[in-house]
Amino acid sequence: MTFQEELLINKFGQDLVDQEEVRSYFCTLEEESRRRFLRELTGLIFQSKPQIEDIGPAIKNSGLKPTYTPCVLIKQGLTWGNLEKIIHLPAYEMKKTLLLFIHLFRIAYQRRFQAEKNNPDKWWYWDFTDKDNLIKATEKNTLDTFYPD
Repeated sequence: MTFQEELLINKFGQDLVDQEEVRSYFCTLEEESRRRFLRELTGLIFQSKPQIEDIGPAIKNSGLKPTYTPCVLIKQGLTWGNLEKIIHLPAYEMKKTLLLFIHLFRIAYQRRFQAEKNNPDKWWYWDFTDKDNLIKATEKNTLDTFYPD
């Protein structure tokens, strides 16, 4: 996932962008890039430590019907294998999957954001309402691209 994509997702987690902005970006991608995006989003979801109790609210917040295939499948558990199965649903299910995943991410992220807010070692939990944090995060990720650890 590019830094800009990850920043977009983290801004969604902080309620600074809406789901339409994320969905619009997602729709610009080709099918294989969409699957890559969903796969990498799964990593961000697990980094945020979702809980099984987050599934119901994620479905509700996404606006998806609980009977949609991604919603039915996610109720089987929050495992890599299960989310990978959802990622590999037919292409026509990908937008639903995106909505479900970003709302699951937001719920778990907000819990971690409160605990880790402005941790100097975790730019993704910096408060992005502060423009200085956006600048620092961009600079850090630009430098990390040229000078990885």
